[in-house]
Amino acid sequence: MAVDLSMKVLIVDDYKTMLRIIRNLLRQLGLENVEEALDGTEALAILEEAGGDFGLVISDWNMEPMTGIEVLRKVRADDKLKHIPFIMVTAESKSENVIAAKEAGVSNYIVKPFNADTLKSKMVSVLGEF
Repeated sequence: MAVDLSMKVLIVDDYKTMLRIIRNLLRQLGLENVEEALDGTEALAILEEAGGDFGLVISDWNMEPMTGIEVLRKVRADDKLKHIPFIMVTAESKSENVIAAKEAGVSNYIVKPFNADTLKSKMVSVLGEF
């Protein structure tokens, strides 16, 4: 299955530099239809307003006031959003975090720092080739 390069991708991080880095990596991979949210609350509002019209969410774990894992749980609990692939990005590689993310329904997991090749391989495992 080929990935639709025009799909909407939502990136969520409370650190603007990280948003810019991920946006640039996505652009290198051919994905231009990218929206950003600075926290989980904003991310959920964007997703709900779009009615689940996103092909992928890439979210940081550590954010205030709502963490990435809380966003993931809310997305998975919403019938209109639960189908959206969700990749969690974190500086933490602790096994309990990986387990918690898997239990919450994460599609894949990336530990910072990462590059375009890592991002692409995680996306391919979730979305298929592109």
